[in-house]
Amino acid sequence: MKEVRTPGGIVATVSGPAEGTAAVVLVHGAADRSTSFGAVRANLADVRVTTYDRRGYGDSVGLDPAASLSDHARDLLEVIGARPSVVVAHSFGSHVAVLAAIASPGSVRALGLWEPPVPWMDFWPPEPRRSLEAIASGEDPGKIAERIYVAVSGRDAWNRLSEEAREERRREGVAFCADLATELEAPYDWADLDVPCVIGHGSRSWPYSQEASHHIAVLIGQPEFVIEGAPHVAHVSDPEGFADFVRAAVGRSAPG
Repeated sequence: MKEVRTPGGIVATVSGPAEGTAAVVLVHGAADRSTSFGAVRANLADVRVTTYDRRGYGDSVGLDPAASLSDHARDLLEVIGARPSVVVAHSFGSHVAVLAAIASPGSVRALGLWEPPVPWMDFWPPEPRRSLEAIASGEDPGKIAERIYVAVSGRDAWNRLSEEAREERRREGVAFCADLATELEAPYDWADLDVPCVIGHGSRSWPYSQEASHHIAVLIGQPEFVIEGAPHVAHVSDPEGFADFVRAAVGRSAPG
């Protein structure tokens, strides 16, 4: 693996063959880091895979905060660089991927969107939207980040972190709250997306996420990819299945 720094200061990690294979960029979601794709990368040894921490998370937590979702899209396009790539995004990362593809369709050969959250759409249920609104208010981002970490990984896992690591996670709360606030109103129009896609979801994910994934696939006329038995965090719980999802996105891409 090697590291590449973009003009904006993002450090991307690249692995796999340099030539003769598809180039894939993986985009993590909110309250996550690129390291969560580690096992997925291990199942894609024959693919050129690039990962990076979005602005406000992990190794990018010290960069200037993103002023808008478009800033995240620009970062992604810098990570892609001169080699058009297949972009596979998890959850909130799907918005970053879609905006980048709309802004520069020549840079994105295909998209794999895993359970894109769309709380601005009419069919999204009111209860999870209210939860989103509460988080987006960001009254105490550090406490929100801690609560999300504990909910996902458990209090024991939080307690095992060093105080420095806990503080890093709390600092990510600012980006997390800002990310979720961008979902309250439509950040783009699906009709403007003009690259091949595949929409993925797990059969054990939240019912509204499964419904949303199906609805979007029908809306934009693109295929679905279901990982049986997988939850929302399929990239962590079923990295082999998620690697198959990545390959499905590669299969949707135009030659080149």
